Amino acid sequence: MSPLVDLSSLAPLGLAWQPNGQATLSGALLELADHVDQSFLQLARTWGAREYRFPTFISAAELNKLDYFRSFPHLVSFPVSLQAGEANLERFTQGEILNERGELLLTETAPVKEVLTPAACYHLYIHEQGSTLDQAQYYTTRNTCFRREQYYSPLRRQWGFAMREIVCLGSLEEVTAFLAKCRSQLEALLTAVGLPVRWLPATDPFFQPSRSPKYIAQRVNPTKTEAVFGDDLAIASVNLHQDHFGHTFDIARAGASAFTGCVAMGIERWLYAVVTEHGVNPRHWPIFPRANTRGTQPALRLQGDA
Repeated sequence: MSPLVDLSSLAPLGLAWQPNGQATLSGALLELADHVDQSFLQLARTWGAREYRFPTFISAAELNKLDYFRSFPHLVSFPVSLQAGEANLERFTQGEILNERGELLLTETAPVKEVLTPAACYHLYIHEQGSTLDQAQYYTTRNTCFRREQYYSPLRRQWGFAMREIVCLGSLEEVTAFLAKCRSQLEALLTAVGLPVRWLPATDPFFQPSRSPKYIAQRVNPTKTEAVFGDDLAIASVNLHQDHFGHTFDIARAGASAFTGCVAMGIERWLYAVVTEHGVNPRHWPIFPRANTRGTQPALRLQGDA
């Protein structure tokens, strides 16, 4: 297990930690988070990636097309509201609001039709649903993602965390070429900022994995590779989805279902890696390359760029 940074040493840097798995950033850590994300955004612009900013909620009906709820029921978070009827609202306001454990005692709830975003790239496939691509398309998006976990640890494992993704939709050849090149660019960035990692095959955390055909398929034919910092902390992943999303959302390329692939980076985990590797003095932190325009041209070339 990677060494844990003392939480008390991070508070002066701008970390306020909530035991329910959420972090507030300010000061030096917030500035570092912005620099880290800017370096990812610059990488995305070397692909001419179109940037999207999607909402926090995602349609349950659309997510269900991926069999998400049977695969990951232990991770999903639901936004819940009270049924709007006056009598129901009055029962809530007139009753005991909280119990001694701080738990809300809800009356009848409204139907749940959305969930909190579990992965940033899902929005893109829904957005492109029904489209036909005449060439490979590249996108980038960042969202606050939510995953319930058995335990939480500051910057390492959080209920709510920031994820930046760079995504390619195209043919199998286009997507695999993208993933290989993007991984090379990411390796160059990791080297430039002095973060040592090992690239290891990985599987998604399926519910009851021994019974999941998808989990077994990933073990037999790995399609997910993670950049692991220390012994156990994945700070980035390279993912080939085959034509799963293209088929599910009717996205076509060259007369067939489009293939998709993404490179995903957890921003808080990069902060953890920086302070673990370089210490808690911001003057010792590496300088991250930054994208300084909203155009598609990179502000600085990374080793490994074409």
